Amino acid sequence: MSAPILPVSSPSGADISALLKPGAGISAANAFSSVLSDAMNTVQSTQRNSEQAINQFLSGEGGELHDVALAAQKAELAFDMFVQVRNKVVQAYQQVMQMQL
Repeated sequence: MSAPILPVSSPSGADISALLKPGAGISAANAFSSVLSDAMNTVQSTQRNSEQAINQFLSGEGGELHDVALAAQKAELAFDMFVQVRNKVVQAYQQVMQMQL
């Protein structure tokens, strides 16, 4: 059986005052930037691996054509996904900036 859905509790006064302090969002910003930099590094390493596989295949050092094609497709998909995530983040930022207070 599934567990019942519990109501969401409101934050306590201490939680709200901690969020309103200057510099409270720094850890969240650092976490976001580290996730973003990790994603960029992953995409770059995937592209480097693809370039290496292509260069090795063209120079005759080994590797099979299907391995090269898979590496290139993996790099392309990783880049496309990263671009789509970036577009969604930019879109969300633009929506937040257009909100009226």
